[in-house]
Amino acid sequence: MNDQNLKEKVIKIISDHKTGVLSSVENNKPHSRYMTFYNDDLTLYTPTKKDTEKIEEIEKNSSVSVLLGYEKNGQSDAYVEILGTSSINESQNLKKQYWDESFNQWFEGPEDPNYVFLQIVPETVRILNLHGEPPQEITI
Repeated sequence: MNDQNLKEKVIKIISDHKTGVLSSVENNKPHSRYMTFYNDDLTLYTPTKKDTEKIEEIEKNSSVSVLLGYEKNGQSDAYVEILGTSSINESQNLKKQYWDESFNQWFEGPEDPNYVFLQIVPETVRILNLHGEPPQEITI
């Protein structure tokens, strides 16, 4: 399968599964939590509060891992693993673009200075469990 076909399959999985696991590094150990992800050509964005533990972790070590997909009983579900680097993105355009009314429980609105995004730029993207095929990697 060529990179373009593989990329299309990865984007489909990401589009169908907005909730996934973000793992960062805390004291040289993985620290994982569920997050909501938005995709822009394999660059992922996830909203968060600026004053959280994960922001501190990423400022110390920007390496992250994201898992998306894998639902039901998991035995035949394809899923995506993205290894990359994360940074804080405070773009007002991004904050407006992805604003959702459900965010009101955490933020005062899209202008809230505590409302930011983690931007995850992939270095390695793998699709796993794709119809029994071995893991496949996209060259970035």
